[in-house]
Amino acid sequence: MERKHRLDKSAYVGRVRVSYTVCSEERKPIFRDETVVNVFVNILKTITAKYNLTNWIYVFMPDHAHFVLEGNKDDSDSLKAMYMFKQKAGYWLKVNKPGCNMQKDFFDRIHRKDEDLVFQMFYIAQNPVRAGLVEKWEDYKHTGSVSVDLAVEMQSAGGLLK
Repeated sequence: MERKHRLDKSAYVGRVRVSYTVCSEERKPIFRDETVVNVFVNILKTITAKYNLTNWIYVFMPDHAHFVLEGNKDDSDSLKAMYMFKQKAGYWLKVNKPGCNMQKDFFDRIHRKDEDLVFQMFYIAQNPVRAGLVEKWEDYKHTGSVSVDLAVEMQSAGGLLK
């Protein structure tokens, strides 16, 4: 019997901020392909609009991706959005990149109310730096947001981010 690892669905509804991580199956480096990243960013745009979410940041590493989503309304549903993202992304991969798949599940973490958003964004943006792909997060071309001007949001933290 598989152990339940996700909170009740109601925990993801409303003005809730959640970090999500999705991985490619067998950790294949599918996000090195600019076309795949562009398609996935467009899927992210679609789902954030449909489910009334703000995407504070995304980072597409070679074999996984990170997103921070936050509900804008009381009926926003980031978990449904993530399932929709996975469904659309998985279908696109099946049709356009046979042999490349997403892992069945994904990781999530609901942010506490007192957590600093900019700190969380900075931590995620630093993934390519920690992996040795770039020296500064700003240089990694697969880091961005579909909802906000990421550079402005990150700059708001001042010296913490340099």
